[in-house]
Amino acid sequence: MSDCYAPRTGGIESQVRDLARAQAAAGDDVHVLTATPGAGGERGGVVQDDDGVAVHRLGTHVPFDLPVNPLAPPHVRALLDDLRPDVVHVHAGVVSPFAFDGARVALDAGAPLAVTWHCMLDGAVPTLGALVRRTRWGSAPIALSAVSAAAAERVHDVFGAPVAVVPNGMDLEGWAPSGEPRRREGPLRCVATMRLAPRKRGGALVGVVEDAVTQLPEGSLRLDVLGDGPRRAAMQRSIDRRGLGDVVTLRGRVPRAQVRAAYDDAEVFVAPAVLEAFGIAALEARTAGLVVVAHRGTGIEEFVTDGVDGVLVDDDAAMARALVGLVREPERLARLREHALEHLPRFDWATTLDAARAEYERARHLVRVDA
Repeated sequence: MSDCYAPRTGGIESQVRDLARAQAAAGDDVHVLTATPGAGGERGGVVQDDDGVAVHRLGTHVPFDLPVNPLAPPHVRALLDDLRPDVVHVHAGVVSPFAFDGARVALDAGAPLAVTWHCMLDGAVPTLGALVRRTRWGSAPIALSAVSAAAAERVHDVFGAPVAVVPNGMDLEGWAPSGEPRRREGPLRCVATMRLAPRKRGGALVGVVEDAVTQLPEGSLRLDVLGDGPRRAAMQRSIDRRGLGDVVTLRGRVPRAQVRAAYDDAEVFVAPAVLEAFGIAALEARTAGLVVVAHRGTGIEEFVTDGVDGVLVDDDAAMARALVGLVREPERLARLREHALEHLPRFDWATTLDAARAEYERARHLVRVDA
């Protein structure tokens, strides 16, 4: 169950879809219940086949096709009665009304329930913790997990219960470099892939680049930003106002194949978000052999080690200094890239599927114990 699913784009949408497809390919009977309409506006219970996954479009007519439907619970209940799933896997963010409604219906039906959090709960822990303590959520038989250890720590603070990690997965071979990295000539080539929304801190990224280029000779650094979102116009205005038009280029949304090509032409991936539960774009870049520069305390620490294959920083000023250092110390950049290229991360789909199956078994065990 997930509020968001393809054709919407984003981290949780792509991960839920790819996980479901991987499970179907492994022989599981997978149904996705979502409030996201189909590409042609399909909703109201329409079922679509998505590479072996049965996608139930339970959205309704709301402004902007938002993935919400307060009238969905009866339909979810009827589907659970009909499908009788071995386990219900809810994929949650801070605001996930459809998924949380589905979780309540699953608990009422006595179905084994696993909930994976795809977000950082910073700022919401006190409120959510108080809510959990005052409701049945505090003692409900739920197998709780998150997509990284950093995210799991916050979920544990809310529920006070064991929280496992079900990491995001990806096709490592599809993102691995096809040959030797190109020899660097000219400016340090940087890339950032993100939704241009406040939480991803695109505006802060522009400030980081400005800070870095003021410490370097002209023409030392270039940044391509891949992605689109509501803050794109504001970011472009900031770029123009700071005189960074020759340094930062907003390329908009591009297909995955073009993202892969952009990584072939880059050396450094910059991740400015501080509330990054996992960072699938950073993982893709890391797998492609880029040096990832990111903030400490995020899910990116699952696959980037400071000083070994990337650089982890404490604040934006340190991020600017890290970029300056990579320009001034090409030998260190080469050493970090070499390690990144020779040691792929471990987050392939086999790892993710094993972690998910372990959670499903835990969910079934919790139901038996509760009964």
